[in-house]
Amino acid sequence: MNDKISDKDKNAWKEFLSSDEKLPNKDFKVNKKEISKIKQIDLHGYSLEAANETIKKYIENAYKNGVSKAIVVTGKGLHSDVEKNPYVSKDLSTLKYSVPEFIENNIELMKKIVEIKDASIDDGGSGAFYIFFKKKL
Repeated sequence: MNDKISDKDKNAWKEFLSSDEKLPNKDFKVNKKEISKIKQIDLHGYSLEAANETIKKYIENAYKNGVSKAIVVTGKGLHSDVEKNPYVSKDLSTLKYSVPEFIENNIELMKKIVEIKDASIDDGGSGAFYIFFKKKL
């Protein structure tokens, strides 16, 4: 560190310390654009019908409350009972595939959504997906 401080800087520092002036705390300055509401819902253990009804209510409520992003955890379907039934498609009956399909086929829900995409590994990876909401008008 430089031990040589100019007299000008010393005087400026003394003036600042003796004044009532307060510097704004940058740590508490909040930019409204940076605030985003992120919510999460876990559908593990739900039947297909219950999951679809729950996600429909959840999306409507999240949109109404100004949520910008939702993390929907469905699981990977590894423990699903559909594997025991040879007449049921493993891919189409697990929540992992059927819940996003239900949302995409519902016109009213899609009016509230910008995008649905797979979640990052930190948020559940292949056992979860994101819903990005439109801004409420």
